[in-house]
Amino acid sequence: MITEQVNHMKTTLEIMQAACAVKNSVMSASTDEKNAILRAMAQRLTEHIPEILRENAADIEAAQGRISPVMIDRLTLTEARIRAMAQGILDVVNLPDPAWRVLETTERRGLTIEKTAVPLGVVAIIYESRPNVTSDAAALCIKSGNAVVLRGGRDAYRSSKAIVDALRLGCADAGFSPDLVCQVEDTTRQSSLDLMHGVGYIDLLIPRGGKGLIKACVEEAKVPCIETGTGICHIYADKAADLSMALKILINAKTSRPSVCNAAEVCLVHRDIAETFLPMMKKALADDREENPVELILDSRAAEIIPGTPAGEEDFDTEFLDYRLAVGIVDSLDDAIAHIAAHSTHHSEAIITSDDGAAAKFLRSVDSAAVYHNASTRFTDGGEFGLGCEMGISTQKLHARGPMGLGELCTYKYVVRGSGNVR
Repeated sequence: MITEQVNHMKTTLEIMQAACAVKNSVMSASTDEKNAILRAMAQRLTEHIPEILRENAADIEAAQGRISPVMIDRLTLTEARIRAMAQGILDVVNLPDPAWRVLETTERRGLTIEKTAVPLGVVAIIYESRPNVTSDAAALCIKSGNAVVLRGGRDAYRSSKAIVDALRLGCADAGFSPDLVCQVEDTTRQSSLDLMHGVGYIDLLIPRGGKGLIKACVEEAKVPCIETGTGICHIYADKAADLSMALKILINAKTSRPSVCNAAEVCLVHRDIAETFLPMMKKALADDREENPVELILDSRAAEIIPGTPAGEEDFDTEFLDYRLAVGIVDSLDDAIAHIAAHSTHHSEAIITSDDGAAAKFLRSVDSAAVYHNASTRFTDGGEFGLGCEMGISTQKLHARGPMGLGELCTYKYVVRGSGNVR
């Protein structure tokens, strides 16, 4: 049951109703019309940089001491980051329109049967303190022909609202209703529940955040929901690994941006190279890093080779999102695959090896959305995969898996053409 709140804010129900009322206008819009909306949104975003930075500064001040430095980094906007957000919208303009494409055509009994991609309708996204998600999600939804309801985290509410206000002005500039891009005003847990229970209003719900948010949506949602985000990503250094390559990849996967879901959280090392590789790892990730050294959390076998923090019961099942790395030794490729199966969130995993046979077995056997051979897990990203900005990384198997771009924001229907045919 969706709760209506009696206060000065628009209720979440009213916001969902508003998005639902205007969805047909964008669902039926031409590619040129949708691109015009996106260009206007990008223009308004750059025009409102001072207002967005002012509201972001207020969010950051309020968050100090309550969230970690890496999460503050996720929250922080700069002029360059906002301009990059605007460019991200313009990049979506240049992507092919996914809606109304004929996916398959069948001729049968005098009928022409066309399996046709169509927009979903209203897409809702619940996300945490990443204001850039606001513009990414809006751009992808508009280009794919969907209205969007955004429910950002409390820590980023002012920033997200300033961004949404600019995007809504862009919609109006292009001759469309601002309600194509709506933001939930209630920042309590109730508004998330309202979206999860929004049957008849929400066609797809995408939670993008930590383990608790994903779990709540999966358990509570009465609308279609896609699991995204949680990334306990593994790097496995095989016995046939080029050690300098393995170290380079691990440094990138762990330290380039540890607060994102495609960062490595676990490194597994084959026993045959552990005596050599683990000291190299410790030197590169901990000893030589004056700023943000990585805390190495070691299983009992790794702890016999290098000093570090003893691993607790939950450490190999934890998404740290910080400069912390769980490290374990395995006896074989099969043991590495079994460990990943037991502890992975099915996001992204990599094997570093010069043995093509071992790589092939790993790539076939590991059941994650993205699997890598001799490359960093940090590439699991819509932009890096050529999809433009993304709605999130799906870790489930139905409808969408991996980076969710424009195509994943469409469903399909059958368009059947006849000439008086009867059965």
